Amino acid sequence: MKIAFLTPEYPHPKVSSSAGIGTSVKNLVEALVEKGIQVTIFVYHQNTSAVFEENGVVFHIVPKKKFKIGTWYFYRKFLQNYINATVSKENIDILEAPDWTGITVFMKFKIPLVIRFHGTDAYFCKLENRKQKFKNFVFEKVALKKAVAFISPTNFTKQQTATLFSLNESKISVIPNGVDLDYFNNGNPHSFEEKTLLYIGTLIRKKGVLELAKIFNAVIEEEPDAKLVLIGSDSFDIKTGSNSTYKLMLEAFSDAAKANTRYLRKIPYSQIKNHIKNAHVCAFPSFAETFGMVTVESMALQKPVVNTNIGWANEIIDDGINGYLIHPTETKVYAEQIVHLFKDKSLCLNIGKSAKQKVESTFDIKNIAIENINFYKAVISESKA
Repeated sequence: MKIAFLTPEYPHPKVSSSAGIGTSVKNLVEALVEKGIQVTIFVYHQNTSAVFEENGVVFHIVPKKKFKIGTWYFYRKFLQNYINATVSKENIDILEAPDWTGITVFMKFKIPLVIRFHGTDAYFCKLENRKQKFKNFVFEKVALKKAVAFISPTNFTKQQTATLFSLNESKISVIPNGVDLDYFNNGNPHSFEEKTLLYIGTLIRKKGVLELAKIFNAVIEEEPDAKLVLIGSDSFDIKTGSNSTYKLMLEAFSDAAKANTRYLRKIPYSQIKNHIKNAHVCAFPSFAETFGMVTVESMALQKPVVNTNIGWANEIIDDGINGYLIHPTETKVYAEQIVHLFKDKSLCLNIGKSAKQKVESTFDIKNIAIENINFYKAVISESKA
């Protein structure tokens, strides 16, 4: 069986950027290759063009292109033709694409198309209670309707997306994202920088970073030597029009909180693990996710995570057992939980140990890969029937 992935990002030096989608695809791809599956990756809208094989994976770095008119249409047709030609050449059996922006809306493929829910614009707009552009909704809906089957990382995302786009839920399989436990392994969970709070993710309103500023203000009132480390790209703020969400965070920080905050911006994926290991507590007060890979990675490294309590997070963390679930707007309660963890090292270690056990039982990429393989085989078999 040969599987291809269409993605806008992937953690690789030759790829311009990567975030949650890229990480989850990479984890799955590497596990599939270990299982003997042949994989091809099409990374679109890139600054350069390249085709190469690395670690058993064939990469097609597909450059961005501009057309005199209708780039939104003609670039997609360009991708379609490029992929179909490669499908014939490499005898690929099935193609997986993301739901975001409806990239496959005008495309027709020679093989079955499955779409994995990384989060449509419509999905995030609903969770954030903001209006979506009509064109974006139409593109995403038409693209989804062209797929023969779907994968959702959580039941919450499955139900929300099915309702938004009137999808048949029987065609949606729930398979969580997985993490490589051999890589995300912490041999010394007792060693970390005390009272260091870590956030990893894009600095954007929907991820609760403005609430995080208020949370850290409250934390530092109780623990004046606490530190906050922020890792991730800055972004435009859709509500205020500010070109920097980090600037809005700085305006929200108290002087003491601002002085004890370190913003490392976006760093190579290979460095993420060490920053998680070094943290005392990880905080992800997001309003909108489909899954939250960095939460699971932190749990695998035996860190106590204080997460949001919205939808998807309840399918990752068991509150009070292997992490904590608190609504992002409850900034005082959120801060109190972080301070409590700072003051109780034994509790941190116990929560971290339970977190790792949860990842081992539920999110081990070796097991997740088998679930995906069975899914792909069933789709291919059904398409040939």
